Amino acid sequence: MAKHRIYSMSFASVYPHYVAKAEKKGRTKAEVDEIICWLTGYTEKGLAEQLGKETDFETFLAEAPEMNPSRKLIKGVVCGVRVEEVEEPTMREIRYLDKLIDELAKGKAMEKILRGD
Repeated sequence: MAKHRIYSMSFASVYPHYVAKAEKKGRTKAEVDEIICWLTGYTEKGLAEQLGKETDFETFLAEAPEMNPSRKLIKGVVCGVRVEEVEEPTMREIRYLDKLIDELAKGKAMEKILRGD
């Protein structure tokens, strides 16, 4: 089975869309970065390096220092897909991130988005 095209897209090409979605709803780039770092374990510096290298999505997630164990608490529907039912591990991680950005754009408090961590 062929991999989904999102895997080979550079994370840096998708990142501005996350920021734009958040900013359009009065949230900030710093909050988007905090969510990404919470989920992946990247530091601000590590995230900036990955963006600068234009790492593809699959590699960005594979090289993540430590995926947050609390991400398993992320539930709900994003893009018509229930995130907790996505079987392919890389796609599930992408959907977790999509869901967190959705929650940010919908005005949810950061404490709740980050699952109380």
